[in-house]
Amino acid sequence: MPGGSGQPGSQTIKKGHRGVDSTGETTYKKTTSSALKGAIQLGITHTVGSLSTKPERDVLMQDFYVVESIFFPSEGSNLTPAHHYNDFRFKTYAPVAFRYFRELFGIRPDDYLYSLCSEPLIELSNSGASGSLFYVSSDDEFIIKTVQHKEAEFLQKLLPGYYMNLNQNPRTLLPKFYGLYCVQAGGKNIRIVVMNNLLPRSVKMHLKYDLKGSTYKRRASQKEREKVFPTYKDLDFMQDIPDGLFLDSDMYNALCKTLQRDCLVLQSFKIMDYSLLVAIHNIDLAQREHAMADGTSQTDTRRPAAQKALYSTAMESIQGEARRGGTIETDDQMGGIPARNARGERLLLYIGIIDVLQSYRFVKKLEHSWKALVHDGDTVSVHRPSFYAERFQQFMCNTAFKKIPLKPSPSKKSRSGTAVPRRSCQGGVPSQSHVSCETKAQVTTEADIEKGSHLGRPDLLPRTLPADEANSDSIVTTLSTSSLGSGGLNSPANRSVGAQVHKADSSAKDLTRTALGIFLSSGSPGPSIPEPSPELREQLEDLQETEISF
Repeated sequence: MPGGSGQPGSQTIKKGHRGVDSTGETTYKKTTSSALKGAIQLGITHTVGSLSTKPERDVLMQDFYVVESIFFPSEGSNLTPAHHYNDFRFKTYAPVAFRYFRELFGIRPDDYLYSLCSEPLIELSNSGASGSLFYVSSDDEFIIKTVQHKEAEFLQKLLPGYYMNLNQNPRTLLPKFYGLYCVQAGGKNIRIVVMNNLLPRSVKMHLKYDLKGSTYKRRASQKEREKVFPTYKDLDFMQDIPDGLFLDSDMYNALCKTLQRDCLVLQSFKIMDYSLLVAIHNIDLAQREHAMADGTSQTDTRRPAAQKALYSTAMESIQGEARRGGTIETDDQMGGIPARNARGERLLLYIGIIDVLQSYRFVKKLEHSWKALVHDGDTVSVHRPSFYAERFQQFMCNTAFKKIPLKPSPSKKSRSGTAVPRRSCQGGVPSQSHVSCETKAQVTTEADIEKGSHLGRPDLLPRTLPADEANSDSIVTTLSTSSLGSGGLNSPANRSVGAQVHKADSSAKDLTRTALGIFLSSGSPGPSIPEPSPELREQLEDLQETEISF
């Protein structure tokens, strides 16, 4: 393949299998990126086309372990076209099973071919720390990622369980795998996986975080921060967004339920060290940037096309509102989850669980044991799957995402337009019926309104005296000491209540007497109320024939 056999010293920068040759082109296992992209498109075109000739049928267990191989000589053959690359071999893993997965997500074969093979693949410069190469299709639908041998092998073993999980619920934040392939060139195997694209290029992301729920060394490096679009980590999130991201109640519940279900699936496969990728588009900031751009240059106001694959967006993954053949994108959301930050700015969140092809094997157990010796074992990223899943959920649903606080329900309006605070009965007999309690509060409130009093303290409520004292011609009203606190009327906290004593007219007195009669006549008598002290009785006699309003 062109550039496939790099000369010694031609690799100037190298990270894992990824490097940059002397001409500045990216290489992977000494194969140039342009040659790899061409081989991928030729191979996928052939394998999808040949699969279309096979009749559709149910997926069988042996379908998960099938590997098809086709040789692509540069001069061409009866089955393959001629090309200007060196000879290579293309392998397709579990073609029938992945065809089923694509159909489940509403991806037709012609759409799959058109997205991946009609235009050159776009290489993403801001690739991950694993040393993998990332390509995105020209229509933003699919991501192609190079994976290591162990990861590809692990994905093959996961396929039966993955099939079962998707049948139960296709709405998931787990990666959506559409194909697993291998390009053999120059004696090297380059394995690639095709997945859904979490971050559409048509939407500008202002912040991006890779969250694990771990705090041990979970801060972006200085080199990462210098990138155009850096990926921050858990400690950066807790510093930048200490109050978390606020979602409405339904959205929050849907998100946490999806995370809980996905973590259970990952735990059952003994998977750990996965992350939640959270990209944030700030709507208000984008509008300000757009306004500034309008003042300096002409901008393209056309709206980008919505993604076609079902359940491929974050909103669809947690709610599943899409139907086959349609999308739920709107001009405002574009598949993102609406949220707000602590400043009240409108946000769109693009999220998904990534790096799920890490099994808790011997090497990972050894890594955790070694890190635990030098640091708190519960804070390191590598951990046993059950603990990792629990810590992951707790961080996401308690620290990263929170419910928008609900506003108190508006008070009921009276006929005169005065807001009447809701009252609770205090100081009454425990066995009294709820109806009589509400009736008493309603009648007393109407009396207050007719009198024109101000209801400033709903927590200070009248309390009735025992029946033998209340049967007198006058109505004596006292303040509930439970609502006033232990200090009573003379405490400093209550001297500023601003209670005013007014002479009650006959109509208010009759209403109060009626309420008292209803209140005392309902239910069983219950425990007796103690007699007031002589000092209190003297004060009550001074207040005789009066009404207290607040």
